[in-house]
Amino acid sequence: MKKNWLTVATILAAAAGRAAGASCPPTPVYQACDLVFELNDAEAAAHPNPYVSVAMHAEFRSPRLRTFMMPAFWDGGRRLVIRFTGVEAGDWQFRVSGNIERLSGEQGTITVTDSDTPGFVEPRNVHHWSYTERLTPHLWMGDTCYQCMTVPDETFRRIVDARATQKFNHIRFLLLGWTETAARVFPAPDRIDPTHFQRVDERIRYMNAKGIVGDVILGADEDHLARLFPRWQDRERYIRYVVSRYAPFNITWQGVQEFEEYEDGRGLLKRMGELIKAGDPFNHPRSTHTVATSAPLLGDGWMNYLVYQSSDVALGAVERQLFAVPSVNTEFGYEDSGAGRTHAHHVDADGFRKRLWNASMNGQYPTFGNTGTYGGKKIAPDAKFVDSPGARTMTAWYDFFAETRHWELEPYFDVDGGRAVALEDVEYIVYLENPGPVEVVTTKRSYAVKWVNPATGEVVKEKKDFKGERFAGEPPNRSHDWVLHLEREGHKQSRARSYKFESRRILKQEVETNPKDVPFEIAAPEGDALSMAQAARFAAKLTRETRASKKMLWLWTVEVHTDQQGFRVLGSGQEGDFRISRGTAKRFPATMHLRLHGLNGVGKLYALDRIYQLTQ
Repeated sequence: MKKNWLTVATILAAAAGRAAGASCPPTPVYQACDLVFELNDAEAAAHPNPYVSVAMHAEFRSPRLRTFMMPAFWDGGRRLVIRFTGVEAGDWQFRVSGNIERLSGEQGTITVTDSDTPGFVEPRNVHHWSYTERLTPHLWMGDTCYQCMTVPDETFRRIVDARATQKFNHIRFLLLGWTETAARVFPAPDRIDPTHFQRVDERIRYMNAKGIVGDVILGADEDHLARLFPRWQDRERYIRYVVSRYAPFNITWQGVQEFEEYEDGRGLLKRMGELIKAGDPFNHPRSTHTVATSAPLLGDGWMNYLVYQSSDVALGAVERQLFAVPSVNTEFGYEDSGAGRTHAHHVDADGFRKRLWNASMNGQYPTFGNTGTYGGKKIAPDAKFVDSPGARTMTAWYDFFAETRHWELEPYFDVDGGRAVALEDVEYIVYLENPGPVEVVTTKRSYAVKWVNPATGEVVKEKKDFKGERFAGEPPNRSHDWVLHLEREGHKQSRARSYKFESRRILKQEVETNPKDVPFEIAAPEGDALSMAQAARFAAKLTRETRASKKMLWLWTVEVHTDQQGFRVLGSGQEGDFRISRGTAKRFPATMHLRLHGLNGVGKLYALDRIYQLTQ
């Protein structure tokens, strides 16, 4: 093993009175190391608030001559840290630059050693995930613990240890906690309490060591981040600080909590997202939390996956056909574990399980929530709730999908009696929320037939394989929901030995927008004017009734293009009532575009638009 070394120039400089060069011991690949620097008396006097005034960074060059740049962050007192993670084994050269003259120009080497880590998480194969090393598929299964960075150490470790044992591999959290905690971390926009971030460092390291990725939410809801940092330069300083401190860890970025509740959520996140994208050399996945879907921001170019807070089947199903990025549903439902319910989406274990599997049939990766541990504003996390029925259901979900080619599954529509995802010619997975007869059109092959209890993972395998093109059957009983799994076991095993990550191209369909070819029309709202002060009726009318159109899923959205806030979801269903949400428009009267998507029973997507004048 090679030892760390300093260049001759650095050694001579140190001998002439400069600080000894910062170094790291040999460090495994994908593990962060810290280069630590101390300001001397004169430098400390010149920089009484290093968070604001010190600008220092190091350029790292890999054995393959790739260059990464990481800024220094202030870590309290006179301590500056440049944190770095090597993504390939070998000797990485670094050189320090910045406005601390004594340190600028320091050079050295970090020896990065081999390890068996699969690397960081990244989007792959259009709608799915992999690790960066060896194209290893990543089956995202998350948990929610908003207060995980602020709860007592014992509570934190009990929750994380339990989630790791239950096979969760993501935990999302508020970096600054809720608003009262954030105000203590930042007593002023240009003043920070570094002890909070030191605790966060320790906890993310602990999660990563357990195989858990940290999903970092940078600010709470209700315009929190904009109020905490009223000036853009304060927000920019915060983002640069956070990126320099946490990008070297195994994380994802999840923007702010419910961006629609911000006065200018889209504008704020666009600038934040661009800073993260430019400053994070590891290119960790980027999105934001939402009240429904983060898709309105996708066109701004900084996001590379979608986040949902919705159990609406139509929303997930339609957007799956529209957007070529992975999707994570963080709040399709929270399990009421006995700690109490504070929101409508807090449901019992059966309701949670059904929402979980419907989200899965939309191709969404799930994030769990438990009312006893998720750490909302009204219920403090309590580790006694970690072993809940919902958590066991999540483990059963993981065990099931880990045995599939989950990174190639897509929604499948040639099914009656359930909802499905499939890798055609290989395996078909059908969820029967209401157990009864089911029919599935398949490629003509021989398939093993398995029925899975989604609550426990228990498998009932039929004695005879199915061979043909149309499977018809019923679950073992009708006492609960079931999952039907048709698979070519031998064929899957041969594919698993193949070097190819994916076996087929996933094509994005063209949406049919020609009114002559769309089998429905917008019947309501009538007229050409709407008011935000009044509820309105929406309705679609089928103009051509077919077997496919009778199974249509509907999604209604509105957008005021001139205000650049992106679209907002009105609702789903063929008809109903809606009220246009605050933030859809800023100036009135406004020209509003209403769009209706319809996804028919065979997966064909249609869209119609209508323009209205919107008043307050």
